[in-house]
Amino acid sequence: MSDDAREDARWHFRVLGRDDVAELQRFFAANPEYFEAVAGEPPRPDEAERELDDVPPEGMPYREMLLLGFFDEASGALAGMATIVGDFLVDHVWHVGLFIVATALHGSGAAQGLYRRLERWLRERGAEWLRLGVVAGNTRAERFWERQGYVQVRERGPVQMGRRTHLLRVLVKPLSGGSVEQYLALVARDRPDAP
Repeated sequence: MSDDAREDARWHFRVLGRDDVAELQRFFAANPEYFEAVAGEPPRPDEAERELDDVPPEGMPYREMLLLGFFDEASGALAGMATIVGDFLVDHVWHVGLFIVATALHGSGAAQGLYRRLERWLRERGAEWLRLGVVAGNTRAERFWERQGYVQVRERGPVQMGRRTHLLRVLVKPLSGGSVEQYLALVARDRPDAP
């Protein structure tokens, strides 16, 4: 078994719901780095509840919104989470809204393992393109997503996030042999010249 396969087998994930809010809130409190870097403040006391209730704005169609928890097979501990929006804006485009891995696992290769599992699962569910927004200047996150094969299609902003204002880089990854040009023909909103 390859090292990647062993790492991937270490994790399982499931969709989180209302019964998981307290566990997710504990995870956010124990791993506040994302919130401090992006929002300029620690996670709010109701951050998990807000994340579960957060949906795209009116006029941005989607099929489903999922909050996923990644668990360590050995310990059962919540090791990471992701929010996913299925068939976002158009069919077969999936959006990764948030992807947080426990701080203790940073630099261990766990994030890549978790992401590989997630990407395989999204492909199985019909994703042909993945998209996300990363805060410009969040170098660690920018490098991570670029190493996973994402490319920038445009910038958006300024966007208010907590106490901070940011420029967001919109990144895309074709999964089924499609091109970025084909993606942009489908999702006019992400074209570099779109308002």
